[in-house]
Amino acid sequence: MNSKKLILIGLGLFLTNLISAQYNNLWIPDTLSGKSFNLVIKDTFSQIVKGQQTITAGINGKFWGPTLIIQKHDTVRMNVLNKLNDTTTLHWHGMHLPAVMDGGPYQLIPPNTTWRPYWKMKNQAGTYWFHPHLHEMTMDQITKGIGGLIIVRDSAEAALKLPRKYGIDDIPLVLSDRSFTTANQFKSVPYGDSAMTNGVLRAQFSLPAQMVRFRILNAAIERSFNIGFSDNRDFYVIGSDGGLLSTPTTLKRFLLSAGERVEILVNLTGMTAGQILDFKAFNSTLANNIPGGENFPNGPFASAIGKKDFNLLHINIINALSANEIKTVPTTLVSNIYPKAADAKVTRYLSMNDSTGLTGILGPNAFIINHKLFKYGFNNYTVPLNNTEIWQIKSTSGFAHPFHIHDVEFNILTINGVAPPAEQAGWKDVILVKPNTTVRFIAKFDDFADANHPFMYHCHISLHEDEGMMGQFLVTDNQSEIQKTPTGTVSIFPNPANDRLYLSANFNWNEVYYVKITKPNGATVMMLPQPEEGKAIDITNLKTGLYFLSVIQKGFSQPIVVKFVKE
Repeated sequence: MNSKKLILIGLGLFLTNLISAQYNNLWIPDTLSGKSFNLVIKDTFSQIVKGQQTITAGINGKFWGPTLIIQKHDTVRMNVLNKLNDTTTLHWHGMHLPAVMDGGPYQLIPPNTTWRPYWKMKNQAGTYWFHPHLHEMTMDQITKGIGGLIIVRDSAEAALKLPRKYGIDDIPLVLSDRSFTTANQFKSVPYGDSAMTNGVLRAQFSLPAQMVRFRILNAAIERSFNIGFSDNRDFYVIGSDGGLLSTPTTLKRFLLSAGERVEILVNLTGMTAGQILDFKAFNSTLANNIPGGENFPNGPFASAIGKKDFNLLHINIINALSANEIKTVPTTLVSNIYPKAADAKVTRYLSMNDSTGLTGILGPNAFIINHKLFKYGFNNYTVPLNNTEIWQIKSTSGFAHPFHIHDVEFNILTINGVAPPAEQAGWKDVILVKPNTTVRFIAKFDDFADANHPFMYHCHISLHEDEGMMGQFLVTDNQSEIQKTPTGTVSIFPNPANDRLYLSANFNWNEVYYVKITKPNGATVMMLPQPEEGKAIDITNLKTGLYFLSVIQKGFSQPIVVKFVKE
């Protein structure tokens, strides 16, 4: 081989390595499957950029958390231990579950406390997530990296010919953005200067030349992502927030707002190993009133990628896994049955507004719902159990807001009087309400009534939520009135106890609403919403000493308190 050929080969290898060095390998979150999940939220450090590590927080790890895989109809139990220095919450976004298990601003988890919610999985197969929801601290705690995905599986989804090899042809993509100080620490800002995918800057991943499924979550504080591919190819939307659509729909762009999820198929069949493709945000085309469409040169909303196109994932094509891999898109998916507008018992009218002159607001305007800031303890609506309702959201704001509601998945009836596009016509829990737009959706509020703990609705831009763009509602039945001091008694055995506690009461155990264990100084160490009858309470991790166990009955405001000793 002559010297010229050697030089050319060497130059080719150098350029290949140089291009590869521009990217970092995509991290795929580990999975946890089953019916019981142990989740530890903790402060830690991560090597995100070269040099000094970044102070982060994670769940069972250094940044973000595991992907929980759950079967529909299973009863799932979460053991959430808060090892942060701060109080937090953990909201199960998109889940249909009791309000006391929801993890909103009222289900506080103090430091060194275990929270044990459980519920029967009623959601259909889809991509959901969990994240902090501590009022006025949500933005900071999400910025640190606390969160995780939930994949629900069911028989209807399993019967379809879809990619589902997690991390191989079924890829979770958590989109966000961050800014860093000169010391490599996160800035808590609405818009980051750099896009991150699964917590990785300039992410790359190898995908087989076949049909591939992306489960995409927008976990950004504020930014929307107008997603698509660098070669302008078609992709196929198969699922939205609350599960699969009835039929796939073909698109080249999808505007994904904060908190929203979408599942897509992209057909890489016919591409050859060594080819490349970029998954991008085409945000240069967004209007100035869409999150991420602004281009502020300075100030708190300035961003290096504002109103620009940028990469989300650099894709390296490899050979198909086998000749039998999926190469086509199903023509139909699942049979969704939505509530009918004629069945609605009431229409509720909400408005999104701008307000000036308020203090403690980052920008010039405060963004509010129904001309009010959120107020702890103030209930905006009372929804009768099993009501089917239409909610109409009218925006007079000069900015677009992703509206999110807890407890239910809804179906959009109209947007400015017109039926929604096919990709937005499935089950949803987030909808971007643009300026001068009216959205009407329908939902049924079934299964769970609670006179104590409300569900929330709010803008899912974390900054706006923290600043008070939020409200709350109770779902109640005829038996959910709050009464005064309880008259029942509770017994503990054994007492003293070593590893397990059992409780008994002289009233129906189904009336038990909440059990809390505290130290003599008042510090909470364990919280058990609606514990099941006959189930032991595991106190193995408690230190020896005296504790107080408080039992709150449904419909009562004051607890029954008993003492026990941990040996």
